[in-house]
Amino acid sequence: MEEIFRKLGLSPAEILLPRDVDMTRWAVVACDQFTSQEEYWQAVERTVGQSPSTLRLILPEVWLGAADVDRRIAAINQTMEDYLSQNLFETYEESLFYVERTQSDGKVRHGLVGKVDLEQYDYTPGSGTLIRATEGTVLSRIPPRVKVRENAALELPHVMLLVDDPACTLMGPLEAGKGEMHPLYDFPLQQGGGHLRGWQLNRGQMAGVARALEALAAPEEMERKYAMGSAAPLLFAVGDGNHSLATAKRCYEELKEKTPQSQWGDLPGRYALVEVVNSHDTALAFEPIHRVLFHVDQQDFMGALKKAYPDLEEGAGKGHVMEYVWGGHRGFITIPNPRMQLAVGTLQGVIDQYLQAHPETVVDYIHGDDVARALGEKEGNLAFLLPPMAKEALFKTVMADGVLPRKTFSMGHAQDKRYYVEARKIR
Repeated sequence: MEEIFRKLGLSPAEILLPRDVDMTRWAVVACDQFTSQEEYWQAVERTVGQSPSTLRLILPEVWLGAADVDRRIAAINQTMEDYLSQNLFETYEESLFYVERTQSDGKVRHGLVGKVDLEQYDYTPGSGTLIRATEGTVLSRIPPRVKVRENAALELPHVMLLVDDPACTLMGPLEAGKGEMHPLYDFPLQQGGGHLRGWQLNRGQMAGVARALEALAAPEEMERKYAMGSAAPLLFAVGDGNHSLATAKRCYEELKEKTPQSQWGDLPGRYALVEVVNSHDTALAFEPIHRVLFHVDQQDFMGALKKAYPDLEEGAGKGHVMEYVWGGHRGFITIPNPRMQLAVGTLQGVIDQYLQAHPETVVDYIHGDDVARALGEKEGNLAFLLPPMAKEALFKTVMADGVLPRKTFSMGHAQDKRYYVEARKIR
């Protein structure tokens, strides 16, 4: 079984859970949420009080630009050492955890927690690794995160990897078999985050996970789903937390430079803890992110779009269809025979070129149809409403186009993102 897992990129991990703590106070939402809302994190601070908490082990990005950020990072590292020396954690050797997250909308999302091999992850567009980024990685966002991780004794995951499993061959047996698992936790999440339950898989169930992942990565499965059986298989696509995973990769690459190659496999920093979720989970919604241009000559931009796509048609036809709204104008355009997999890719290339030639024009990425339309109606603005991305298009697009255009889709609301619960030693 160990050999099978080694080839799959995901494997059981030594997972730490706190003992004898208030789990609601222990768990806090991913650090890259509510980045403009200091009041959210102040409310978390009041809830946590003096209790042991992952709040003391992570740096909310709302504070990333704070003047005392270095002091905060040093305090995080020290708290990790304190929690370890206080024997706060119980260790679960070579484990996979099955988790059920009841979201704020009442739907239940199913996940699998384990570690991934960073040798099998690459955020470079067009890479052929088993684990790949879905959107472009902003390299400037990595160094600040490296400062948090490079001297840390522990990692806590908010990375969510997606598998393309419409038949639910991975999570289905786990949901059905949780009565045979060891229960771990069952508690409400703070700040309206819903509820979380977790179980430890038994050895037979872990073997079943390995078999299911092996089947999903098989060439015949790649051919059946994507007509790309000869392409390098894509087993896991990063849904959330790509910059955190990229940070782990950067830190691992730096470790490799200081370590003989024969010892790379033993480096705890070679691995990163993640949660795997089926992209077809009914609780997981893919919502489009629309584009609104500000300070734009609308007729000029529409002319640029028609120049880029001479066969552009007015109305909703066959091809890439987008709704546009500006100053009393509203309608649809269609790009027939598109070169890109998704409408957002067709549009984004034109926007990027236009912004280079018109520095006075800016673009924003908007959630919600009504908000985008309302902004489009304002003077000097132009809104494009994009269609939702079909879940079955995600993996094929990454395989065909390298990565999705930035801000292609959103997976749920901020309060439904992953909460920190499990930990793992990385030194």
